Amino acid sequence: MPLNIIVLAKQVTDPEMPRSAFQVDRQNKRIVTPANIPPVVNGFDENAVEAALRLKDAQGASVTVVSMGQSFALDVMKKPLSMGADTLILLQDPAFANTADSSITARVLVAAIKKIGPFDLIIAGRQASDWDNAQVPLMVAEHLGLPSLTIAKKVDVGDGKVSVERQMPEGVEIVESALPALVTVSNELGQPRYPTLRGIMAATRKQPTIWSAADIGLNPADLQPHLELVDVYVPTVKKEVEIIKGQDDADTGRLLALKLREAKLI
Repeated sequence: MPLNIIVLAKQVTDPEMPRSAFQVDRQNKRIVTPANIPPVVNGFDENAVEAALRLKDAQGASVTVVSMGQSFALDVMKKPLSMGADTLILLQDPAFANTADSSITARVLVAAIKKIGPFDLIIAGRQASDWDNAQVPLMVAEHLGLPSLTIAKKVDVGDGKVSVERQMPEGVEIVESALPALVTVSNELGQPRYPTLRGIMAATRKQPTIWSAADIGLNPADLQPHLELVDVYVPTVKKEVEIIKGQDDADTGRLLALKLREAKLI
């Protein structure tokens, strides 16, 4: 029987955009996505899609991608479909604006997963490149009572179990768990596949399922934040340069060494 896999994916501001384009709306405590630079699917989440598609290639699977946000760029979020995922569910509601609070994101995703129904495996990226909290997948596992296997570089499923290779500083660790389970993957899993022209054409014909907070049974009381975002700002970097000049190169070196010693750098 084919596996039923759910992949958690997030739309984020492009982390590769020029530093000069990065802007913060300090009053509203949010990152401003430049109009001329489209968002992207979080890189680790593309690794999660790739892990799911490798299982689909090997033994057959239905891959459902779920994403939560206030609004989406459809061309961007259809990328997992063009890679080979079967279904895309977008959880879209103005009430989902607070993505800094991981607990809200987890509660929304859990409500959607419960509505989707039975599954074998949830795969997510190890963390998102916007807030880098690495909390949501583990919260989802906790809410659903699932074992969680983290930072996987390889994922295999067989005999009702998931086996994961974890990249550790001192080597590779192999862990197993009974299904259903949740796995987070890292970039060591390998380069996500590029969408083929056939996949892109197929994705244009597919329409995502869009669920609001009410569609998944959530009300404003369910979305109360558990943390307060106090401030968001770009740190000021102060640079000072002092030119050391001596009578000749040797004297310049001696003066430089004295200066560094005074600063306790040598």
